[in-house]
Amino acid sequence: MEKAIFLDRDGVINEVLTKRVKFVNNPKQFYLLDGVGEAINLMKNMGYKIFVVTNQGGVGLGFMKEEMLKLVHEKMKKEIAKFGGEIDDVIYCAHKPESGCSCRKPEPGMIMSLAEKHHISLSESYMIGDRDVDIIAGRKAGTKTILIGNEEGVADYEFKTLFEAAKWLGTVQ
Repeated sequence: MEKAIFLDRDGVINEVLTKRVKFVNNPKQFYLLDGVGEAINLMKNMGYKIFVVTNQGGVGLGFMKEEMLKLVHEKMKKEIAKFGGEIDDVIYCAHKPESGCSCRKPEPGMIMSLAEKHHISLSESYMIGDRDVDIIAGRKAGTKTILIGNEEGVADYEFKTLFEAAKWLGTVQ
């Protein structure tokens, strides 16, 4: 069994609800947050598999097509690769909010699916997100949890940035 980092996308990896971009509906609106590429490189070098688990209700609501979402994820991977980082897999829930599906966070379906597919030990893994729905999904799946940002939440650990979290992870190895 391997260990993994499950990352939320919007607000952890890329800008959202900023002066430059409200939502990411095409690759031109994707801006990597400072330090993210370096953070993912650090975590990868610590032996973690790196996964992105993201709610993308804009697809179900008709704001973007799945093909465009895939292009956004390709741009994300290329931007992260510039820093030596690598994403092992990306999974998303394209259902509408309030659809009641088992994959949309705060449900743990996406995490559980990736863990089964990649033989991940959830108890040795972390879910990192910027909202309580991410943390709740991680808890339901059995991971440790890290909240990114300025909000206090229900996470096991809290950091202002993904880079700070990655540096800390290096000290608890």
